[in-house]
Amino acid sequence: MCPDCEDFARTVLLLDQLALYADMVGADLDFVDAVSPSLAVSLPEPPPGMFPEDYDPDGGPAYPGDV
Repeated sequence: MCPDCEDFARTVLLLDQLALYADMVGADLDFVDAVSPSLAVSLPEPPPGMFPEDYDPDGGPAYPGDV
């Protein structure tokens, strides 16, 4: 596996595990709030082939509240 692929997969796994932890009874939500933005920002560019070549991340529907 390429180094970027491994980093991407590991970071996605950590985000997934953090989301599962946040849904647990008694989870420390202050910890989740502190760690989740750091993990999200550290997410590297997706490896080639992860999305179709014509994928446009800005091409989807508007989010609620967007103009």
